[in-house]
Amino acid sequence: MYLTSKTKFMIYRKFDDGGAFLVSSFKGYTGSILRINLTNKKMAIQKLRKSFARTYLGGRGFASRILYDEIKRGIDPLGPDNLLMFATGPLNGTAWPQTGRYDVYAKSPLTGIWGESNSGGHLGSELKYAGFDAVILEGVSEKPVYLTIDGNDVEIRDAKAVWGKNTSETDQLIKEKLRDKGIEIACIGQAGENLVRYAGIMTRLHCAAARSGIGAVMGSKKLKAIAVRGSRDLELAYPNKFHELAERAYERLLNHPFTKSLIEYGTPMLVEAMNEIGRFPTKNFQTGVFPMAEDIGGETLNKKYKIGHKACFNCPIGCKQHVILRKSPYADLMKGEDSQIEYESLSALGGRCWNGDMDAVLYCNDLCDKYGLDTTGVGGAIGFVMECYEKGLLTKADTGGLDLRWGDPQVMIELIHRIARREGFGDFLAEGVKKMAEKIGGEARKYAMQVKGSDISAQDGRAQRSMGLAHATAARGADHLYAYPVLDEIGFEEATIERFGEKYLPEISDRLNPKYKGFMVKACEDLCAVADSLVVCKFGVGWPPVFYFKDLAEAVSAATGFKISEKELRLTGERIVNLNRAFNVRLGITRKDDSLPERFLKEQAPEGPCKGHVVELDRMLNEYYQHREWDIKTGIPTEAKLKALGLEDVAANLKNIEVT
Repeated sequence: MYLTSKTKFMIYRKFDDGGAFLVSSFKGYTGSILRINLTNKKMAIQKLRKSFARTYLGGRGFASRILYDEIKRGIDPLGPDNLLMFATGPLNGTAWPQTGRYDVYAKSPLTGIWGESNSGGHLGSELKYAGFDAVILEGVSEKPVYLTIDGNDVEIRDAKAVWGKNTSETDQLIKEKLRDKGIEIACIGQAGENLVRYAGIMTRLHCAAARSGIGAVMGSKKLKAIAVRGSRDLELAYPNKFHELAERAYERLLNHPFTKSLIEYGTPMLVEAMNEIGRFPTKNFQTGVFPMAEDIGGETLNKKYKIGHKACFNCPIGCKQHVILRKSPYADLMKGEDSQIEYESLSALGGRCWNGDMDAVLYCNDLCDKYGLDTTGVGGAIGFVMECYEKGLLTKADTGGLDLRWGDPQVMIELIHRIARREGFGDFLAEGVKKMAEKIGGEARKYAMQVKGSDISAQDGRAQRSMGLAHATAARGADHLYAYPVLDEIGFEEATIERFGEKYLPEISDRLNPKYKGFMVKACEDLCAVADSLVVCKFGVGWPPVFYFKDLAEAVSAATGFKISEKELRLTGERIVNLNRAFNVRLGITRKDDSLPERFLKEQAPEGPCKGHVVELDRMLNEYYQHREWDIKTGIPTEAKLKALGLEDVAANLKNIEVT
C-alpha cells in the first residue's frame, strides 16, 4: 500500500495496530521493511519473507541482496537512483549482549563501489521496537526534510529549521520540536549537506556511522535526520532458551581477561599497544612508531580527561570513554561540553598527522563529530597533503596560504572547518585522497594511503600481515572491520587454536609471517558478515574473541526458531561476502584493485619490531582466492562457488562481465 502526502513537505500516516503491520508467524524480526521515496513523497511497507530472512539473516545480508538487485551499474552515488538503507538484525533489541548497533548501506560516493557503515548507540534496537527491520530511502527530496518514526506514526517533516546546523544542534532542536528527550536520532552535519565524500552520520552526538561517505548520500537526498521512538515488544521463538544463552554470554564476556582493560580504557588503550609493535600509523604511514604516542594514549586519557564511560544498548562493557577538556585553550571552544574518542580517531588526528597535543586531538575530534565527518577520512586527507607539501608537490599558492607543517594543530583545525564547508582548499580535500592524488598527478599517487578510494584505517600491514591483506580485500575499500583479523595482533593463541586448530601454528599466530593469512582473513570476513547481519558488536566476536559461529548459531536459532546450524551460518557468511564481491565486480573491481599503496609493498618499515618488513601481498592473495574459490587471476567468484551458495542468478549475471 502506498501512502500519499496531503501537503508538499509533510507525510503523515498512523498505521493500524490491528493490521498486518504487526509481526506475524516468525520471531526475532518485526516482519516489516519501510520504503520511502523522497521524490514523490510515497511510502510502502514491504513484508519480510521467511525464506529471505533465513537466507540473508538481516543487516548486511539484507542490504547485500537488496542493493545488488536494485542499484544499477552506472548510477550516480549522489543522485536519486542510489538507495540509502538503514538495517537491523534479529538480535537487535534482545537480551543478547552488545546488540544496539545499526548498519547503513549505499553505493559509496567516496569509492564508487559497495558502501557500508555501522554505529553503536541505541538506534538499532529502537528501530526494531518501532516495528521495522529496515528503512530504505530512495529518490531525492525537493527541499530539506527529516523523518520521524514514532511507534505507529511515520512522518516526513520540513527540515528548514535544522538545515545548516551541526549534529549537536540538530539533535537538540529536533528533540525540542518533538518534546521527546529520549528519542533516538541519526543525523548529518554540514559535511553531509555539502556532500563531503567522507561525511558520516551521527547518533547520540558522538556515535558515528562514519565510513564510505554514507552521510553525503543522506545529504544528497536532502534528508537531515531520522528520529526513531519505539514501543513494541519483540517476540522470540524460544525465550527461555534464548535468555539462558544470553546470561551465559554475559558471563563469558565479562570473565574474559581482556575485558577488564577494555572497560577501563576503551579502544584508546590500543595507542600504546600498537605503537609498541610498530603498527601505529605515523606521518601518513611513513613509519609505525610515534614518539609522542604516550601523550595521546589510553593512560593519559584516563588520568587527565576521563570523567566516565558510556555503553551502547545492552552492553556490559561500556567501552566509550567519556572525556572533557578543562584547562585548555580548546575548552572554551568546546563550551564545556563532554566528548568521546576512539583509537581510530586518536590515530587519524594524532600520529598520522604528527600531532601529539591531546587537547588539540580531542578538539579536532569534537569538530569532526559536530560537522559529521569521518575522522579517518579527515586524518587521511590532512596527512596526505602534509606529505605532499613536505615533498614540494604542493605550495602555499595551492593551499590558500596555509603552511602545512607536520603536527600544526591550528592548521588541522582550519582545514577541518574548510573541508566541512567546502571552502577554498577544503573543497579539494573534501573529495578524498584518491581524487586528490589524481588531480595533483605524478608522485602524489605514491602518498595516497588508500585502497579502492577509501583511506586505510589505523593499521600498518607491514607490522601485521593479516591486516594488510584485509585492507586489500575488503569490499568497501581499506577497512579493518570487514574481516577484523586480530587474533595475531597482540596474542590470542588459545582462541586461534579453538577457531582454526593447531595445524596452522605457529605461522598463523605470527603477525609478521604471511603464511595462512589468506585462510585467516577469509574465515574472519565470513564471521564479520554474520556479525553485521545479526547485528552484533565486533567486541566479543573478534576482540576479545569470545563468541564464534557456534554461539551465534545457537543465539539466532533460539531467537528466530530457524534452527540454524554452525555449518549453515558459515555458508551464510560466505554468501554475503560473495554478494558484496559481485556488486563490486559489476563495477569493474578485480584482482588488480585488491592492492595496497607502494609504501607497504616496496618501502621497508624503517623502525620498530617490524623494521625491514614489507607486505607480501601477492602470496597472501593467491591463498585467499583459493580458499574463497574465486578465480586466482581475476579475483572474480567462480560460477561453481556462486551456485553452491544458492546465487545462480548472480553467477549468470557475472558471466557477461568484461574483465579489464
